[in-house]
Amino acid sequence: MRKLAFSGMFLLAAAGAASAADPLGEWRDEDGKATIRIVDCNSRLWGVVASESIPGGLDKNNPDKAKRTRPMLGMPILLNMKKVEDEKDKWEGKVYDATSGKTYDSSIQVKSANALRIEGCVAMILCGGQTWTRVVEGAPAPGGTKTGAIGTGATAPKTPSPPQAFPTPIGTPKPAAAPKSSTPKAGSAEPAISEVCLLPEIANAPR
Repeated sequence: MRKLAFSGMFLLAAAGAASAADPLGEWRDEDGKATIRIVDCNSRLWGVVASESIPGGLDKNNPDKAKRTRPMLGMPILLNMKKVEDEKDKWEGKVYDATSGKTYDSSIQVKSANALRIEGCVAMILCGGQTWTRVVEGAPAPGGTKTGAIGTGATAPKTPSPPQAFPTPIGTPKPAAAPKSSTPKAGSAEPAISEVCLLPEIANAPR
């Protein structure tokens, strides 16, 4: 088997304590180039770029020319992952590889509280994967930023303006108003999760 050239644009950040079966939270890719935040949007898992080791990346290899100037930061790369009923702690869907601009069949599976295996294949012939590591709350993310918030590697101002956790992809309108979400649990990251789920690519995805 040949290993897929999984992009260093797989990102993550902080997650805190979680059960071994819980993929939600933020994860660092195997190369340490990015972190990915995984959230639950209507019982489907999505993963978006949360930080970059080299700030300012663009999706320049996207087959859609209109998307080649969109920022990597906040971009969905784990797409519409559905729980596999007959296999423990596993979800299947798609993964977008920004290095090649291609989308692959993919799966993620929790191996331990701090290890997540991601695999992708093209027609079950070209396959490969990585093991991501859960990021501890407050630990430095790629680019030197603290985890737990979307960062660009730049030093944060002492009095920042209200953050927009995820940029709206170029060429797609931002929803006018957020739909009502389920009642958040105490101590949950509901505001950030809700904003991720409002990204047009996620909000309009077929189920």
